[in-house]
Amino acid sequence: MIISLVGMPGGGKSTVGRSLSRQAGMRFVDSDTEIEKQLGESIRSFFDREGEAKFRDIEQAVIADLLQRSGDIVLATGGGAVLREPNRLALRQSSTVLYLRSTPEELFRRLRHDTQRPLLQVRDPLQKLRELYAQRDPLYRATAHYTIEVGRPSVATLVNMVLMQLELAGLISAERVAATVGATRLDEAQD
Repeated sequence: MIISLVGMPGGGKSTVGRSLSRQAGMRFVDSDTEIEKQLGESIRSFFDREGEAKFRDIEQAVIADLLQRSGDIVLATGGGAVLREPNRLALRQSSTVLYLRSTPEELFRRLRHDTQRPLLQVRDPLQKLRELYAQRDPLYRATAHYTIEVGRPSVATLVNMVLMQLELAGLISAERVAATVGATRLDEAQD
């Protein structure tokens, strides 16, 4: 089984994905981390030098590869992974996709001091988040099997919401999931 997480930058995909993988006894994979391993440099450096189109080519190849691996994984995708139709189709067909939905204002509150996200290094990051959200929200919704409203709950609460949704859908058994212990606020452990 592959569970893929999609959503805006800073929406909690990596943080929730790591915790979800521990709870469900699955391996966690972050597509951005895999891309950086392949590039041998940070996404930001590559993005600045080569541009978004070349980055999206590599991202598409990495996502396709990750979705073909065997074993149970939780896959956290980059915020722009859904921009390409082949990614949307592959994610939807090869995994159970959860959209971790946050408003632009929530994201800005979490990301206002983040300097590692190339698309947010602009004069008005909140306006940029609003533009990205308007463009991407319909794509996330079209790709996802389930939408989880993130808001401001703890990571543990979000993971429990995800697990409950997967259990209700018959995709994961209650016996496979350990009880949640501890809680970390999502804004304390950024995506």
